[in-house]
Amino acid sequence: MKQVLLQEKFPIFKLEIDKTETIFKSSQELVDHFKKLIDGHKITRFIGEFDHYSHTKGLEGGEIAEGIIDARNVVFCFGTKLPKAEMLAVRPRSIGIAETETGFTISFSEAPMALANDTMESWVKGVVLKAVA
Repeated sequence: MKQVLLQEKFPIFKLEIDKTETIFKSSQELVDHFKKLIDGHKITRFIGEFDHYSHTKGLEGGEIAEGIIDARNVVFCFGTKLPKAEMLAVRPRSIGIAETETGFTISFSEAPMALANDTMESWVKGVVLKAVA
């Protein structure tokens, strides 16, 4: 799993894996897996699933990077406190899943709460059959 700056300003975590490195064969299987983890967690709440691929493909002039065959977001919230109104700008959380013929890129934005980052990183790393550094 790598921590990178997307477009030089958005801190994200991402994991690129081959389909041979996981039991999951489609982005929908990964969505369903993350939904179960979210539902089973003591403070997270599932909000919804967004089919980003269909949305973008359906737009006039919509562009999808070559090789991506599906793209989905699992949307949920970790919020245990609402200390100020501006916190709403960084909520809710989302795990993005981009599928290609041979693998997946799974990513999420860095959260302002260590528990959220640690939990999401654990969930994402957990889809790999062997340990990922």
